[in-house]
Amino acid sequence: MFIKKYVLLILFLLFSIFSNSQSQNRFLYEGRIEKLPNDQVVLIGTAASVSFNFTGNECSIALQSIDSYEHHNYVSLVLDDKYIGKIRIEKGAVQSFPIKVTESKKEHHLEIYKNTEAHSGGILFAGTTAKLTSISSKKKKKIEFIGDSITCGAASDPSDVPCDKGEYMDHHNSYYAYGPRISRELGTDYLMSCVSGIGMYRNWNDENKDEGIMPDVYSNLYLTKDNSKPKYDFAFQPDIISIALGTNDFSGGDGKKERLPFNPEKYVSNYINFIKMLYKHNPNAQIVITNSPMVGGERGVVFDECLKKVKDAFAKDKTHKEIQIFKFKPMTPKGCSGHPDVEDHKVLADEYAPFLKKLLNEK
Repeated sequence: MFIKKYVLLILFLLFSIFSNSQSQNRFLYEGRIEKLPNDQVVLIGTAASVSFNFTGNECSIALQSIDSYEHHNYVSLVLDDKYIGKIRIEKGAVQSFPIKVTESKKEHHLEIYKNTEAHSGGILFAGTTAKLTSISSKKKKKIEFIGDSITCGAASDPSDVPCDKGEYMDHHNSYYAYGPRISRELGTDYLMSCVSGIGMYRNWNDENKDEGIMPDVYSNLYLTKDNSKPKYDFAFQPDIISIALGTNDFSGGDGKKERLPFNPEKYVSNYINFIKMLYKHNPNAQIVITNSPMVGGERGVVFDECLKKVKDAFAKDKTHKEIQIFKFKPMTPKGCSGHPDVEDHKVLADEYAPFLKKLLNEK
């Protein structure tokens, strides 16, 4: 046991040396991340990523799943613009993962995306053995996607672990969620600020008593109410902010815990105040509010009425761009536990992308 721990410590130190010796302009970071004092980085939010260019036919990356308790986690990998699948990061110390190149190119490009959401714990990127070359970011327009489990791509991918097996994080696939899909199609940068089960004034199975709603957690970098964590710095400054919250507000919960009737006044009031907060930090953003493909019938009618009231509340606002409403078509989801699967997310992306493209072209 001592020898195993000693070997793991040596591995960690080696990757720390690699990471610390490689200048920051050799890595690009996107999404909700935390840069640590030792130049290592925690990928926090859904689809938070690190990317770099390198030469040679192979390299290794060092990753660790970190949380208040030990459990596994996932990243998705894209090599030379091709999705090459998910890596499962087992609980415990920093682990090394080999990356083999299949194409003959002078320089290669690797992208590492956090496959799971913020509440699944962070993923430490502890460095790489790659022979790095320089990398620079291109100026792109930006979209932020704020939402719940649907936006996160939760329960969308049972390809490795069947829906009735494993744990919640086993079925995530942030790379193929509708937001990242749209952003790749439109050539934009994106930020994912989403939490499974969360709502605007109440959550899936909580009346905002024990759990934080989105207005409570959004300004925390880790999307929790933990005040020991850093605050979000609002540096992203999106051109468009897409808000898809309401599925859980309208939910009936688990049918066991007490659930009050939906309160449209509270939902609308919280929504208005949330947008005011976003405007304070992102004064030039175009805000789009959406319905949910999972909320139909009478509830869907009420949902639409609420969104209209939110928009109307800003009718006299001449300082910001007019709020837009987008309506997804009703969907019968094919993923785990009543969620859209990766193909359903393609449908959502195909519906939404032309609408956002038009808005971006108007900016």
